[in-house]
Amino acid sequence: MHFYSNPARANSSHALPDVEIFQLTAQDVAAHDKDLIYEYGKRPEFQLCHRNSQVRESMLDAMIEEEGITGGWFWWTCLPGCIPDSSAFGPFDTQAEALADAQENADEFTGEDEDEDEDEDEDA
Repeated sequence: MHFYSNPARANSSHALPDVEIFQLTAQDVAAHDKDLIYEYGKRPEFQLCHRNSQVRESMLDAMIEEEGITGGWFWWTCLPGCIPDSSAFGPFDTQAEALADAQENADEFTGEDEDEDEDEDEDA
């Protein structure tokens, strides 16, 4: 689901939502951690993880248990139809918590503050 990092922009006819909020399972989170997959793939019992789905599933289960990986709600900066502009942040227990965090912190990634600072410099 797409939201505005700054809710005040929702009424602008020239603004698009710039935050996407989504839910991932613990297995999804583990499967996206390429560094951990690389490390666990070196173990003798998981060496076939890239060729055998049962071995891969066992490896993901081990990663979840040993690393304490959890699923939940995540957010990243992203315009509709475009690839993400940031890494995923989370997990959060609820969609509302993820949205609140995104609206508090997304301006670090959207460049919104930088644009305001540039406008102030031009006026000087």
